[in-house]
Amino acid sequence: MNSRIAFAPVIGVLGGSGVYDIDGLSGKRWVKVDSPFGEPSDELLFGDLDGQRMVFLPRHGRGHRIPPSEINFRANVDALKRSGVTDLISVSAVGSLREELPPGTFVIVDQFVDRTFDRNKSFFGTGLVAHVSMAHPVCRRLGDHVEAAARAAGITVVRGGTYLVMEGPQFSTLAESELYRGWGCDVIGMTNMPEAKLAREAEICYTTVAMVTDFDCWHPGHDAVTVNQIIQVLLANADKARSLVRHAAPMIARDGSATACTCRHVLDHALITAPEARDPGMIARLDAVAGRVLGP
Repeated sequence: MNSRIAFAPVIGVLGGSGVYDIDGLSGKRWVKVDSPFGEPSDELLFGDLDGQRMVFLPRHGRGHRIPPSEINFRANVDALKRSGVTDLISVSAVGSLREELPPGTFVIVDQFVDRTFDRNKSFFGTGLVAHVSMAHPVCRRLGDHVEAAARAAGITVVRGGTYLVMEGPQFSTLAESELYRGWGCDVIGMTNMPEAKLAREAEICYTTVAMVTDFDCWHPGHDAVTVNQIIQVLLANADKARSLVRHAAPMIARDGSATACTCRHVLDHALITAPEARDPGMIARLDAVAGRVLGP
């Protein structure tokens, strides 16, 4: 089979807290996409942005119905893959672990520390085993475009940072917050793992835009922050995120190097189960995620 495939980019956006739609899409239509991994968080919004195909999925569902630990991450990523998504921008509300990352700052994350424990973290399993590298868990090429788009949109953005992903839904204790700061983490949230791992397994280029809403509880001024203040920042961040997507879409569309991105080919050497030992049921479930390497 061919290890290199040609395709027109389809940009996916996973919307976090406050981001339940995308402005400026033409031909908008909400479509239910079935997945063998269960129900995605919501229908998917399809449309075009100045001729660029876009697919949007609200991570928590419209109206923010689903808490972090109950998100069906596998169904979400599988549904996006089935919808043709090649480049995925994840936007997430986070708390800051650093004084120099105040509310309103966008951080283009390049590393994660996964502290979740109650989530399905792989499409693969008994009957079909695969191991993909997560040393560099996001797509640098896609991050470059998102950084340029943020600057073009006048958004305060920091390139690089480590995102501590906690289980939730409760926020961290003061002791935990200080521990994570000591580990060198920069922001803290509840949703980007196992999302990034699953995007990697699905060979989708993935980048995270972490939108700071508040300082975590380590900060001496934390107790003075009100829910209304956090919501105001959240809504302002959501507006900025939509502006970022509008600026990023044409940059990604014009990227002639996209098809050669290494994210597209991580399964080439990841499958370890011998072909004759592979479970046919697993192969069928993985038709979208891994069909490129499992096909005839």
